Amino acid sequence: MAPPVAKRILVVEDEDAIRETLRYNLAREGYQVIEAATGPDALDLARAERPDLILLDVMLPGLSGLEVCRVLRQESATPILMLTAKGTEVDKVVGLQLGADDYVTKPFSFNELLARVTALLRRSDMSARPPGPPEIEDFSGFRIDRAARTIHIEGVEVRLAPKEFDLLSLLVLNAGRVLSRQTIIQRVWGSKFYGDSKTVDVHVRWLREKFETFDRLPFRITTVFGVGYRLDRLDRLPEAAG
Repeated sequence: MAPPVAKRILVVEDEDAIRETLRYNLAREGYQVIEAATGPDALDLARAERPDLILLDVMLPGLSGLEVCRVLRQESATPILMLTAKGTEVDKVVGLQLGADDYVTKPFSFNELLARVTALLRRSDMSARPPGPPEIEDFSGFRIDRAARTIHIEGVEVRLAPKEFDLLSLLVLNAGRVLSRQTIIQRVWGSKFYGDSKTVDVHVRWLREKFETFDRLPFRITTVFGVGYRLDRLDRLPEAAG
């Protein structure tokens, strides 16, 4: 497995000593660091390099940090951590109103700065993740509640073993799509499962047996020979096929 790509941080600070100290300490923590000393350079680098986070000083030559923040926030959602030396609340409030995500006041400890950087990057990663499966899916009298791990058909609960539930949940989530046995094993049993692929066939058979007592089902599990299985929602099929 390839090592994770280091997060890239743009440090915008006109004081050489502070900028170099930040570059050294952030690089020591494993971050890639890009540097800018003026407002215009900050805009150019942010657009060209697309950093994962921006440390942005308020007092900059050429263009203030507040103006840089305002422009960048119109163009991207990159986390911005403002650096301010002023004791008043004005820059902090204005920076947050312009779209900054957090701020620290100089002088600051690197540990505090690092904690804020880590928190902002974690929050950004979480917001960028694709949404998980819906907790509840409800159609034609069928209801699956993934949070409660329950299945109901026409209000009647169908009790499933844990892997049976996970298998049905996966099939419902991918309704209309053929899933290979290998894909099902990886998604339901995990990559460390070394059993036979017939495990999938056995669990599908058990699912069918548990649902065969119902006169009408809102879905059917179809075997695609040589490939795997597909769950068809009957409310989506043409009437002639029902």
